[in-house]
Amino acid sequence: MGDRQHVSEAEAALMEASYLFNEGTQYDSYLTMGCSKSMEGYRFTVWAPNAQAVYLVGDFNHWSELDLMHPLGDTGIFTIEDKRPEEGQHYKYKIVQADGTEAYKIDPYAYAFEVRPGDASVVRDLPNKQWKDGLWMANRRRLEIYSRPLNIYEVHMSSWKHHEDGSWYTIRELQEELIPFVKKMGYTHIEFMPLVEHPLDASWGYQATGFFGLSSKFGTMEEFQDFVEAAHQANIGVLMDWVPGHFNRNIYGMAYYDGTPQFEYADQQRADNNRWGTLNFDLGKSQVRSFLISNALFWIEQFHIDGLRVDAVSNMLYLDYDIGEWTPNDEGTNVNKEGVEFLQLLNTKVFERHPDVLMMAEESTAWEKVTQPVHEGGLGFNYKWNMGWMNDTLKFFEMDPLFRKDHFNLITFSFMYTFNENFVLPFSHDEVVHGKKSMMNKMHGDRYNQFAGLRTVETYRMVHPGKKLQFMGAEFGQYLEWKFDHGLEWGSLSDDMNARHLDFTKQLNAFYKEHRALWEHDHSPEGLELLSAENADETVLYFIRKGKNPRDFLIILCNFVPVERQQVTIGVPFKGQYEEVWNTEWDALGGTWTESQGTVKTIETPCHNQPYSIDVILPALSVTVFKPKRVYGVPKSK
Repeated sequence: MGDRQHVSEAEAALMEASYLFNEGTQYDSYLTMGCSKSMEGYRFTVWAPNAQAVYLVGDFNHWSELDLMHPLGDTGIFTIEDKRPEEGQHYKYKIVQADGTEAYKIDPYAYAFEVRPGDASVVRDLPNKQWKDGLWMANRRRLEIYSRPLNIYEVHMSSWKHHEDGSWYTIRELQEELIPFVKKMGYTHIEFMPLVEHPLDASWGYQATGFFGLSSKFGTMEEFQDFVEAAHQANIGVLMDWVPGHFNRNIYGMAYYDGTPQFEYADQQRADNNRWGTLNFDLGKSQVRSFLISNALFWIEQFHIDGLRVDAVSNMLYLDYDIGEWTPNDEGTNVNKEGVEFLQLLNTKVFERHPDVLMMAEESTAWEKVTQPVHEGGLGFNYKWNMGWMNDTLKFFEMDPLFRKDHFNLITFSFMYTFNENFVLPFSHDEVVHGKKSMMNKMHGDRYNQFAGLRTVETYRMVHPGKKLQFMGAEFGQYLEWKFDHGLEWGSLSDDMNARHLDFTKQLNAFYKEHRALWEHDHSPEGLELLSAENADETVLYFIRKGKNPRDFLIILCNFVPVERQQVTIGVPFKGQYEEVWNTEWDALGGTWTESQGTVKTIETPCHNQPYSIDVILPALSVTVFKPKRVYGVPKSK
């Protein structure tokens, strides 16, 4: 009687969860779906609404088809409890599909997968970690990120560093080396490219098969939890790329799971993602919403991830984003209404539980209000990658300096829209592959001028409004493009120019953190005053970055061509003395200037709509920064 009562109570709870799952409101569905510990061993539960039958097969039953799973009423969900499975054994679901054909499928909710080339799911339950990152989590809740420094180091886990035999570093080894490196360099966060199970390394993790499983090529759940904990204890956040728009179409995965369109759209035209060779999630389907929102919360809650960079948002917003034919919506436009609703629901539910996490959109169009709250008609993200700024800036810097004056709008246009969204300025992995060249090798000229250009563009990114992201390898000026199956060229640090550039990056990151003017007003016009943005002939740009305290401001002087300019008059707001605090041509930063301009005094000449001015030198191809040293007439802080 006790066993029957236990089964009855367990299945009653499962029935209730299944109802919410089908309604699209079960946001912890990984706790009831998939494989989990039970009183009698393990319970296996799977959604396959049009399957004729589902069998549990695995190491524990010699891969026979004797273990028939029973349906939970008309929920479309099948379940079974089994005493025999043991942790670490492999399993799949043998599905008699809608048309009677049979297919062996992974568990979409599995927490672990067989090491490739195997593709089975692995019997695992959630780890019961006792977290020791309470101080970090408390500070995350207490400190608002918008007015804090955010400087992200983007990492591909298996190619950051390799051993001499070509094998990549384990998570434990990364914990020992990557975290101290990031801390020493002064970044605030690590962002990993996708970590979930994926069959093809060349997809970099963006074509996933198992959304709830850390890829077997990386390691275990416990190891990654420990990594995040160690990062938090070192005062470093951890972010992860997440891909809710599409999934791998390998037959053993989620593709046409029960023989019919299940996770994907029923309309073949909408289901097929021709650009990436994947399948698009049906974002309007309630069960898919339960699955995906549960997945986002899974990584945030079970791994203490500090945020998700949501990949390919444009693919979810537009019906015509892919290559090939498309059909307009019922209003005759190209907007994917289900995609918009899903993203709004996703951000609403994530922020209801975790208002302190980062939800970043990788969105490459001019869609409005990406970072506006949902109740104001926005998508509800709190950050968006500024792809327009990135494309324009890199196009400009790859250009021969002789022609930059004719394309100066590539630099100045961003100031027209920089406060329309909460932006991150990314120099990401996408910009250093497929023949685009490394960041260093994009720069024009000989090797010295390439590094001078790299110092200039990196400093320009740091002083421009918006948070920051840099892909691994750029910090020391790697020459070759990034290769997903090779480690970074750490050996190049034996070259003095690479070593000096690594030190430059460290100093630049520290400079950013030290100056509140560079991050307190990143998303408000109060943080920026343009002095001169029209001097295309000389290809120079001058502006002021401002913090909340009126005394916290920096005069930013950008010279985008390799021509030194003497006796340049710059308008400043207050009378007194200004000190040169940054100059990309200082010898200490990798340049040739052995002396600083030091402190300069104002003159009584108005300039650039400012009441006073200073005379300075602009080094060739440089960014120079002055800050007030002793000035008068500054209003007191409010």
